[in-house]
Amino acid sequence: MKILVVDDELGLRHTLTLILQAEGHEVRAASDGASAFELLAASPADLILCDVRMAGMDGLAFLDRHKAEGGPALVIMMSAYGDDEAALEAIRRGAYDFIAKPFRADQVLLVVGKAIEREQLQRTVAQLHVALDAMRAPSGIVGRSPILATALALAEKVARHPSTVLVTGESGTGKELVARYIHRASPRAALPFIAVNCGAIPESLLESELFGHAKGAFTGATTERDGLFAEADGGTLFLDELGELPMPLQVKLLRALQEGEVRRVGDSVARTVDVRLVAATARDLEADVAEGRFRADLYYRVNVVRIHLPALRERTEDVPELVRHFIDRFNRRLMLDIAGATPAAMRALMEYPWPGNVRELENVIERAMVLTDQPQLGIEQLDGLAVVPASAGANGAPSPLDLSVKRRTEALERVLIADALARTRGNRTRAAKLLDLSHRALLYKIREYGIGE
Repeated sequence: MKILVVDDELGLRHTLTLILQAEGHEVRAASDGASAFELLAASPADLILCDVRMAGMDGLAFLDRHKAEGGPALVIMMSAYGDDEAALEAIRRGAYDFIAKPFRADQVLLVVGKAIEREQLQRTVAQLHVALDAMRAPSGIVGRSPILATALALAEKVARHPSTVLVTGESGTGKELVARYIHRASPRAALPFIAVNCGAIPESLLESELFGHAKGAFTGATTERDGLFAEADGGTLFLDELGELPMPLQVKLLRALQEGEVRRVGDSVARTVDVRLVAATARDLEADVAEGRFRADLYYRVNVVRIHLPALRERTEDVPELVRHFIDRFNRRLMLDIAGATPAAMRALMEYPWPGNVRELENVIERAMVLTDQPQLGIEQLDGLAVVPASAGANGAPSPLDLSVKRRTEALERVLIADALARTRGNRTRAAKLLDLSHRALLYKIREYGIGE
């Protein structure tokens, strides 16, 4: 711990320095308050031992100024016998403790040790608060676009209530992340969050997976099993791809939600459960209801509060932040040190329509980082990943469905020229060499494409 001793007695400063250094502390000493503030300005202290009676700025004046300036260090005042009134005044003004002179080494170490324990406890509490805030934050949901902020604000509001939530949006938009956020921000946060993809489990097994089964209920049921509803009791059950749920199970799910109880396959006794349901789908459930593929009563039961997540192409302003987020994550996971993306690469990433949304962007960044041997991700690492400027009508770029070689070539040339100019800081001669073009050809293409205008 960094400790500052402030006392006008040279012998006392020397003695305290030796005592504290012997315990492994980093100790500095000042002969008066003014000198102490100079030392604190150069390097803050964790703990200050300050005499009450000093020439010039006395200990109480030092304490007042230290507190007024927001000094974070704990202050222990030192006072001589008969100076108890000044010591008590120091405590009233915010000092942590005081030591009466003369003192033994073990007395000093006891008071300092208590101060250190208090400081460590406060730091631990602060870390726990940070961890709790992180749990309640929409962890993994990156972006500040207004359309995303609106969806997250609704998720935060509904989290406090037990209402059923339907999260809609294209595949890869982060529906499960929002479901987890709702759970973490809810009164059920300490209880289970159980997630299941309704489209990933065979129909023959899905009922048993959700509601459980009794021993001998069917061939292979050699033991009894509680289902996911029972596992989520008291917590949250997240049903992803709800629109893939077979019609017979839609009936049983509706009954479970309405009655608050489930019955295992092959069992005659129902079990009461307290489950908060969050469902998600990429399908148009209203259209499915109209066409008879999804029960209207179940749709209305799950669609109490609806949160729609925007596609990534609808919030392209979030792409740079997402790219930085994924680069930081994969730097840690892959033990790399990629500094970011080049301007040309970032433009390409922002102009691509991302049919797979955030999940596709994540996969593209990981692959590019694995392939690159450069300090930044460039357009060349995105080659072959279909990541070229492709937003329909954006800056003359072709549609994703446009197979014109001419227009595709022009789009790629624009990106490569912009990247080369960015790397060479606008030096067209050096950029031409990087592009394997003559200087004249580069100037022609710059004028043709309007680059830099």
